[in-house]
Amino acid sequence: MASSAQSGGSSGGPAVPTVQRGIVKMVLSGCAIIVRGQPRGGPPPERQINLSNIRAGNLARRAAATQPEAKDTPDEPWAFPAREFLRKKLIGKEVCFTIENKTPQGREYGMIYLGKDTNGENIAESLVAEGLATRREGMRANNPEQNRLSECEEQAKAAKKGMWSEGNGSHTVRDLKYTIENPRHFVDSHHQKPVNAIIEHVRDGSVVRALLLPDYYLVTVMLSGIKCPTFRREADGSETPEPFAAEAKFFTESRLLQRDVQIILESCHNQNILGTILHPNGNITELLLKEGFARCVDWSIAVYTRGAEKLRAAERFAKERRLRIWRDYVAPTANLDQKDKQFVAKVMQVLNADAIVVKLNSGDYKTIHLSSIRPPRLEGENTQDKNKKLRPLYDIPYMFEAREFLRKKLIGKKVNVTVDYIRPASPATETVPAFSERTCATVTIGGINIAEALVSKGLATVIRYRQDDDQRSSHYDELLAAEARAIKNGKGLHSKKEVPIHRVADISGDTQKAKQFLPFLQRAGRSEAVVEYVFSGSRLKLYLPKETCLITFLLAGGYDSCRLLPEARTCIECPRGARNLPGLVQEGEPFSEEATLFTKELVLQREVEVEVESMDKAGNFIGWLHIDGANLSVLLVEHALSKVHFTAERSSYYKSLLSAEEAAKQKKEKVWAHYEEQPVEVTPVLEEKERSASYKPVFVTEITDDLHFYVQDVETGTQLEKLMENMRNDIASHPPVEGSYAPRRGEFCIAKFVDGEWYRARVEKVESPAKVHVFYIDYGNREILPSTRLGTLPPAFSTRVLPAQATEYAFAFIQVPQDEDARTDAVDSVVRDIQNTQCLLNVEHLSAGCPHVTLQFADSKGDVGLGLVKEGLVMVEVRKEKQFQKVITEYLNAQESAKSARLNLWRYGDFRADDADEFGYSR
Repeated sequence: MASSAQSGGSSGGPAVPTVQRGIVKMVLSGCAIIVRGQPRGGPPPERQINLSNIRAGNLARRAAATQPEAKDTPDEPWAFPAREFLRKKLIGKEVCFTIENKTPQGREYGMIYLGKDTNGENIAESLVAEGLATRREGMRANNPEQNRLSECEEQAKAAKKGMWSEGNGSHTVRDLKYTIENPRHFVDSHHQKPVNAIIEHVRDGSVVRALLLPDYYLVTVMLSGIKCPTFRREADGSETPEPFAAEAKFFTESRLLQRDVQIILESCHNQNILGTILHPNGNITELLLKEGFARCVDWSIAVYTRGAEKLRAAERFAKERRLRIWRDYVAPTANLDQKDKQFVAKVMQVLNADAIVVKLNSGDYKTIHLSSIRPPRLEGENTQDKNKKLRPLYDIPYMFEAREFLRKKLIGKKVNVTVDYIRPASPATETVPAFSERTCATVTIGGINIAEALVSKGLATVIRYRQDDDQRSSHYDELLAAEARAIKNGKGLHSKKEVPIHRVADISGDTQKAKQFLPFLQRAGRSEAVVEYVFSGSRLKLYLPKETCLITFLLAGGYDSCRLLPEARTCIECPRGARNLPGLVQEGEPFSEEATLFTKELVLQREVEVEVESMDKAGNFIGWLHIDGANLSVLLVEHALSKVHFTAERSSYYKSLLSAEEAAKQKKEKVWAHYEEQPVEVTPVLEEKERSASYKPVFVTEITDDLHFYVQDVETGTQLEKLMENMRNDIASHPPVEGSYAPRRGEFCIAKFVDGEWYRARVEKVESPAKVHVFYIDYGNREILPSTRLGTLPPAFSTRVLPAQATEYAFAFIQVPQDEDARTDAVDSVVRDIQNTQCLLNVEHLSAGCPHVTLQFADSKGDVGLGLVKEGLVMVEVRKEKQFQKVITEYLNAQESAKSARLNLWRYGDFRADDADEFGYSR
């Protein structure tokens, strides 16, 4: 164990004791210590040395648990000060010693010197000189060592040191407390402030026995958040160490045993205290992890006051270097490339409360499961009617809320994905279905961990793992903390309230129910819906939240309605996908998959608006679907994934469809890839050689931020004034009851404007009763009002009596700048010149959004749009129609003049000189 040296001596003379060396591991009492050697490939050997010729008091001993009759033995006076004297002087220091006597029982007695040789301080003499030990009775001073002990004792007596001082030494006897009546209260009373302590025993690397000062509580302390390998007790009483248990114990012993430390008491487990031990040289908890002597444990890591992430980081450090207990460690994502471990993707679909489909930058789709969480599930066997088909989304409590949370938070957004582990495929058993391989990851958006947000709302639970199961979330501790908060606050699954019930009627293909719903949906105008499934480019399944029903919806003119039901109102032909028919599989038409994918990416699980016009014989509804103000039928035609049907002329969207189809034909892509334009015989009657200019007087009421404007027809102005006067008189006679009106999206109503007057309006969005978005249909402005300032529109003043008077238009032949500041300058100029004034308007051409017009000042007949071009506030939109060439030329000349004068947009020259795509501009 310890190194030794043999002192020289003459042959045949008295034997000279062998000088041996070691490091003091522990002080047992004022006259006994344990020394150890240097570690070589494992814990070093050790031995107990008792000091010769002196006696110090015995320390307290606790009665054996196996002897109920026995009592605890207290300290003898001056026993603890003697132990402390040696502990502070010797622990961790190198000493040399000689063995003078060895009893038959194996106890060794000798002299101990501080340092590497016998010239160092004699420990026995120092103890006696301080009055902390006495010479053994009957010892005769017949050699120099014993003479010195006698001299030291006489000096201590003369100086009245230690036990030779006045009194009986009762003040040196500790009041040791071996148990704590209320451990929880004891821990809380210290408010997680550091408590001074001495480590008295190390059971294993992460469990110690500590003496808390100054009250002398002797407690077992388990290190919070970690566990070291332990010693397994066998039936015969022997202990078998787990791999690296002895090394971990020595690591802690060599640093903490009988050292002065501070302990942060963090929690309790039975009579054991959970805490963190702080030493001036470091934090033993983190050191054990970093050296690979311990692993994190989930059940106590949450109470670690310095943050669980520090412990996880220390554990990762050891894992990456495969230190000690991690020597055979293989990371869950070791076989993945870095680009597959972390990436940014766009969320396309929410499959479940713990699974999403994302689109990678490569264009591929990938299913991602949220790591370490479990979605809501049915509890018990008899909770579901066996005769009723289970619809998990609506029948499992909180599944719908969880899906909706993810849908509203993620659909269409880019997220950061960090793969935590790959769960291998598992075969089916009698109780568990088969699972394919699953990629489990942490998904964040805007710095928010989506799994943690779900758990904190009580919409998912955290999976508990075996301690050696490393396939878990990289933020597992945050998930556990979030679940603890949800349980404490009674959120979601942890609530004691009745679970929410979703009674959703599925009327897909149910002709009788569909007939009952049809009139209501037709009268409702635009209805809110969520796209639950996309069967093909023009066939979808919708959830109508206000009606709480599921319907199958065909785009007006979608392929299914056009081909199968010629009597239905149709407008576009979308390629038909593959179908399974009895006895054969019918292949899909070209570009059917592209059309389906286009519709999926655009509307799947998005909030949309639908206009139901009719239904087919199978109970499917037919109509228009709008997403962010765009008509899906028009978009399919525009992207050459559908054609306009001949019946489109009867549609109010015909011009938009036709314009989109013409543009698609020119590109000759997809369904128009083989299109050859047929030569058309030009006749003088059909060819419009000159622009038609028929200006009518209008009154400009509102101008939008994108330079669109709303006008009223001057000719019907008196009708509006009369209607408003009558309506206000009627309201004054029968004022609406405040708060009685429940606004619904798409409804017409009356709204009290800031001037205190009532106007006709349409509800555009309902955020809450305090925030209702309305559009004033006769003036074109918008406002957010509380429902208390809204009321039911009297039937005598509805749009059937007088249509909405505000019509939206856009300027023809100009391009609004994309730069926000430049666009604001243009809008400000227009507002200053024409808002609330009478102008002359001429419709130049139609567009998908609204008609494009030219506007003239009523007095000077000056062209407003041309004026904007002259001032360099907008750019010219070049059109190729012959009838517009004259006016286009005038606009272009004005633009060149503005460029030459470097006005506004052109102050730095022609910024369009570089028209490469990377500059975000194309001519």
